[in-house]
Amino acid sequence: MFNSPDWVFSMFAFLGFLCCMIPLPWHLEAWNTGTCLYMIWTGLSCLIQFINSIVWRGNVINWAPVWCDISAKIMIGSSVAIPACSLCINRRLYHIASVSSVTKTRAQKRRDIMTDLAIGAGIPVLEMILQYIVQGHRFNIFEEIGCYPATFNTPPAFVLVFTWPLILGCISAYYCVRTIVELAQRRAQFMEFLSVNKNLSSSRYFRLMGLAGIEMLCTVPMGAYVVYLNATAQPVYPWISWANAHYDFSRVEAIASIFWRQNDDLVLSLELSRWLLVVCAFVFFGFFGFADEARKNYRLAYVSVAKRVGLSTAGTVTQGSWTAGGKSEMAYNSRTGTLPVFVVQRTEKKRDSINSFSTSISIGELNMTFDDVKEASYTPTQTAAGSVSKESLPTTPVDGQTVPLPNAPAVAGPALDINSVPRLVADSPESARNSIDIV
Repeated sequence: MFNSPDWVFSMFAFLGFLCCMIPLPWHLEAWNTGTCLYMIWTGLSCLIQFINSIVWRGNVINWAPVWCDISAKIMIGSSVAIPACSLCINRRLYHIASVSSVTKTRAQKRRDIMTDLAIGAGIPVLEMILQYIVQGHRFNIFEEIGCYPATFNTPPAFVLVFTWPLILGCISAYYCVRTIVELAQRRAQFMEFLSVNKNLSSSRYFRLMGLAGIEMLCTVPMGAYVVYLNATAQPVYPWISWANAHYDFSRVEAIASIFWRQNDDLVLSLELSRWLLVVCAFVFFGFFGFADEARKNYRLAYVSVAKRVGLSTAGTVTQGSWTAGGKSEMAYNSRTGTLPVFVVQRTEKKRDSINSFSTSISIGELNMTFDDVKEASYTPTQTAAGSVSKESLPTTPVDGQTVPLPNAPAVAGPALDINSVPRLVADSPESARNSIDIV
């Protein structure tokens, strides 16, 4: 990985940026502050690393001093921000698991958001400010790496800069263990809380827990290794004074790759500092990029783009729509809470003659056949109460439009065969009959 071509890292850094920015809109709807801050910090760091790897590929020229000032500070903040966001997530999961009431007031929700913002954004900004105390000079430029913050390796730097990720990781581990204990003790109450919380399902809860757990497991050993590396790989200079630490502060040190790659510890430190950001982005996408809400939003985005370019979206389930497949299969998108409306259309068949009536009628698609067989013999002198005649048919259909019935064709000889099976219809009022008489 560390000896791969420069374009490989550039590609993965840009993909990491996309992996964090694509799910951001629908996570903002859930007001999960820690998760949103995690995506913003990780995506922004991947974008900075992507730009630096492009601009300073094969050179150490100070192309953009202001950009380096800003990006170096953001890199300092992101090294603390990602563990801080993991702490926000673990802390929120613990409060959900140990909740004493299934409902929260608006003031409590606002207070939770402000606390997460203070941890996930306030601590990184404070770290950027404190790093200036031990900032030996303006910044460094490493060939193939780009802009990099410069921290004077002195004892105050361990307190102000190097140990913050380790401390935050330990606090996250405490909340993670407490969450597991509370889940084991309050499982029924936990499920009740999830049932009334529309922005958090059990699947999302455990995915958040997995993300925060992996982040905590990686932060603690990596934070300890950074402290060890800074304490042993290079000399620790004593703190003399502010003037001594900031002497010739405006200088920019440029180091070619042929020099910094000769130091294995420096290579490991530089490469890990940028590759770990990409790993964090892909780990997040692995947990949330293939979830149900993610696939639903991908489908909606595809339908929106397809309609703009004129592609067919037949068979795609969109928001608030029903689709039918086959005879009885039906799919509904539960994103909206509306119920379907079924419209039954009646179809009337035009009867050309009396001979079109038969003793077997098929109703709809039920394929149910009703056969009337009269066992008594028929005599011409009897008058059937339910005999079929032109006058007994309804003259006004259901839709209110008068449709003239055709005259029966002239038939030579008797109208009915004496030896045929009689076809009788029970008398019923005209208002009780629809457009088809059931015989």
